[in-house]
Amino acid sequence: MISRKTLLAGAALLALSVPLAAQDLSLLSLGHGAAGQELTVKTQVLVLMTLLGLLPILLLMMTSFTRFIIVLSLLRQALGLQQGLPNRLMTGISLILTLLVMRPVGMDIWKNAFQPYDQDRISLEEALVRAESPISRFMLAQTSKAALTQISTLSGEKDIASPTAHSFPVKLAAFVLSELKTAFQIGCMLFIPFLVIDLVVASVLMAMGMMMLSPLVISLPLKLLLFVLVDGWSLTVNTLVTSIQAY
Repeated sequence: MISRKTLLAGAALLALSVPLAAQDLSLLSLGHGAAGQELTVKTQVLVLMTLLGLLPILLLMMTSFTRFIIVLSLLRQALGLQQGLPNRLMTGISLILTLLVMRPVGMDIWKNAFQPYDQDRISLEEALVRAESPISRFMLAQTSKAALTQISTLSGEKDIASPTAHSFPVKLAAFVLSELKTAFQIGCMLFIPFLVIDLVVASVLMAMGMMMLSPLVISLPLKLLLFVLVDGWSLTVNTLVTSIQAY
């Protein structure tokens, strides 16, 4: 038999992946209300197994993980440490920061959606509606109006009075677009000081006629020294965490 946790996770992904209003959710069942007929166990297993491969990446796209991983990747490139900072390490740091930032949202979903559903006090549809609300508030807090307007126009959703009235896919797409823009803005600001060091080192080496010596050999220790002296990791983490707007 499928556990409640697995059923809720798969159904939540299905609910948040289709352009339906939250109050019209009809997941893993046929029809609406009391007359609705639950899908068979085989069908539920088929749906959940199909969504299993998409669940992790879709859940991450609803968080600040995109912003963190892009900024850290640009920082690694600016430092010239492509081999010194493995991809797994960058992903792990991004996941830890994401868990830190998303903890209030997760606690809200746990208390108001999962626990009542697990105790049979609310239905699956109502649990999904409650789970969608804090996620939407978090995403809208990080989403720019220009991105939301652009995505809503492309999707055909016009004349929407309130941003919360948009369908979940529209809010998710606008959120991802805003996260990409914010990540590149932060990454650019982190990149500039190290770029200046590279330019100065390259100019000095060229003026000395040492064109056969790679500028990276000289600039890398200088960039690492600068990064350590200004406590770069603390500044970077502080910038990333404080860039998240409260929802």
